[in-house]
Amino acid sequence: MQKSKVAILGATGMVGQRLLVLLEKHPYFDVVKLAASPRSAGKRYKELMENRWKLDIAIPEYAKNLVVENLYEIDSVTKGIDLVFCAINLDKEKLVKLEEDYAKHEVVVVSNNSANRNKDDVPMIIPEINSAHLDIIPTQRKLLGTEKGFIVTKPNCSIQSYVPIFEAIKEYGIKEASICTYQAISGSGKTFNEWPEMIENIIPYIGGEEEKSEKEPLKIFGEIKDGKIVPTDNMKLSAQCIRVPVLDGHLACVSFNLKIIRGKMY
Repeated sequence: MQKSKVAILGATGMVGQRLLVLLEKHPYFDVVKLAASPRSAGKRYKELMENRWKLDIAIPEYAKNLVVENLYEIDSVTKGIDLVFCAINLDKEKLVKLEEDYAKHEVVVVSNNSANRNKDDVPMIIPEINSAHLDIIPTQRKLLGTEKGFIVTKPNCSIQSYVPIFEAIKEYGIKEASICTYQAISGSGKTFNEWPEMIENIIPYIGGEEEKSEKEPLKIFGEIKDGKIVPTDNMKLSAQCIRVPVLDGHLACVSFNLKIIRGKMY
């Protein structure tokens, strides 16, 4: 099978680095280009990352000699590319435009960012749960004016720890849920060396995370109606998100009430 040619946007950041590792020897994707900010452009990746590599896994051999391109030179980055993975830290409005511009260059944009997650024509996918939302793509293409290009996003990383459980028990009807997430510092793109204040510390609030934890599951369990992904209104969620002194991995503690218990409707 011929692999899709892939570029990683934001390849110098922690998420970009993780993508490089995950996509090494991937059966479907072949990473052939790396892109980052203009100040990183023109340098070989191994030289650029000499003091910036954050993972405890070595830089994959295939990436070391790739020359990093300027992610704003979209014509150049997308030449010969089928798909881009986007892991850019950028102002929301600018990021929405940038991802749309890439899609308009007829490539598939798989976004790790939150900028496009709440748009009603952009699917936010956990494949085992809501792959049917990909049916919205023809509508999105019409709005973008593209033939092949479109945008698809992944949800907030912390909700992936409990939303699959909701899927497993959804036949019983989740009326409401109280959620508390304990999120590692890698979620902010940092290590303990970069954020020493987090050592033996806890931050009881992460800006923007509670809203994502309460709204994104509703979209995932929503339906396509009249050319839009309409979030479900069948459940109410309340979330508290806490930053904890752990490098990798998020934990969620969830309490919920069901509509059907022991065969009875409540």
